[in-house]
Amino acid sequence: MGSLPYAADAESPLKPAELQVLRAQYEKEGPYISLQTKFNYSWGLIKSSSRPDQQEGVLLLSDIFKTSPERRRECLYYLALGNYKLGNYAEARRYNDSLLELESGNLQAQSLGQLIDEKVSREGMVGMAIVGGVAAAVAVGVGMLVRGAQRKR
Repeated sequence: MGSLPYAADAESPLKPAELQVLRAQYEKEGPYISLQTKFNYSWGLIKSSSRPDQQEGVLLLSDIFKTSPERRRECLYYLALGNYKLGNYAEARRYNDSLLELESGNLQAQSLGQLIDEKVSREGMVGMAIVGGVAAAVAVGVGMLVRGAQRKR
């Protein structure tokens, strides 16, 4: 449990040379990629600031999750983190909640859960403000049309 990074750690990408080392190892192993190499590379991709890298990292982790039951618990956190970074908050919450069901005292998962909730709340407020602004604009537009129709009479 202590080896899992806090969510904030994912915000600091690896140096390009560090990610390249992971990529080179991944490519070198070709069709016989070890589970650990695949896992390390996927984590490096998730830490990346590049959205395509993050997406690839989530795909690799999803594959590990499906095919390697012994790594599922570890994958839950990283899948939650990757989906959080991609803005897939429902998926992030689902993976994170699954981990918390297994380990209710997991501080990293608790921390990530708070970040997910804050982001959803913030974006919900922004979404409501946008909807409210659109509704106000529509109301003004309808009001102008009604006034214009009344003037023509």
